[in-house]
Amino acid sequence: MKNRKMDEETRIVISGGGTGGHIFPAVSIANAIKKVRPEAKILFVGALGRMEMQRVPAAGYEIKGLPVRGLIRPLWSPKNISVLFDFLRSKRMVRSIIKNFRPQVAVGVGGYASAATLDAASSMGIPCLIQEQNSYAGVTNKHLAAKAARICVAYDHMERFFPAGKIIKTGNPVRQNLLENTMTREEAQASLGLRPGRKTILLVGGSLGARTVNESVMHHLDLVRGSDVQFVLQTGKYYYAKVMDELKAFGETPNLKVTDFIADMGAAYRAADLVVSRAGAGSISEFCLIGKPVILVPSPNVAEDHQTKNAMALVEKDAAICMKDAEATDNLLPLAIKTVGDKARLDTLSANIKKLGMPNSADIIAGEVLKLIK
Repeated sequence: MKNRKMDEETRIVISGGGTGGHIFPAVSIANAIKKVRPEAKILFVGALGRMEMQRVPAAGYEIKGLPVRGLIRPLWSPKNISVLFDFLRSKRMVRSIIKNFRPQVAVGVGGYASAATLDAASSMGIPCLIQEQNSYAGVTNKHLAAKAARICVAYDHMERFFPAGKIIKTGNPVRQNLLENTMTREEAQASLGLRPGRKTILLVGGSLGARTVNESVMHHLDLVRGSDVQFVLQTGKYYYAKVMDELKAFGETPNLKVTDFIADMGAAYRAADLVVSRAGAGSISEFCLIGKPVILVPSPNVAEDHQTKNAMALVEKDAAICMKDAEATDNLLPLAIKTVGDKARLDTLSANIKKLGMPNSADIIAGEVLKLIK
């Protein structure tokens, strides 16, 4: 009786994580599936010790953790022997998870866990869907492409990496609360303890923070204090104490608000006239949908330098400004202050980036997932 019931249910595995850029789209896809099939059973598979192990249960979904890790550079490092053993152990664990859960389809959103999960799922005859967020495909997804039934992408020209017949351009899902925020700019500024109506620059380093973005502010505290602009800096938890110590030593800077993490990014984006951000695919998709002018500072610490490629895809359309990480400490803050005071430039950036937005991405991907169920 139990097996017949399981056969009739919609059962889906979603795997991936490591950063908010993978987790937020995964949860958005799950929510979109639930909208269409409220009775659907969805199980996440992530990497032990990574942020998905907290964020996914907080979103209301069950998650299983794998001891999977990323390869260590250089690739010939002897330490990669233990990484390989952990990968093989993770694949065995996934096979057991799949036998018990019996999903009809597996979805991979990138990150360490998705390689082991989709590798195992495809070998067990389960149709797989990949969601590639970046303009330059990662090693994991390129490896999995041959086994995938459908590959959802956010950028043009992805046939460089994947079989053209499997590709569908869907865009990247974003956090729903960003689109549902109905605050005015002034209300959003007031909610963050800012002065309503004053020019505002939001500086964020992604869900984990970015040292370079923090240093670009701390290096120019005199410029910050002397400016008629107000600033919000999200440091990330790791850097917060150090930044606060430096700020205390410098003295009062009333137009700079520092926080380790912003829970309501919808309000923060709404409050800002200009955003300074890393060039993660998820963040870029959010800026496109809300039409927010942005200066992108690609992280140099990512595979295949994909953040630079993400940023340049926008710069080529005059939809964003890009600054190299190595130049940011000296030049980023002066450029941001100059840009936020140039209304014509902000209007151009806003109009051009909004043209690139793809709404309803999560719904489209959910539809493709459900199509794969036999």
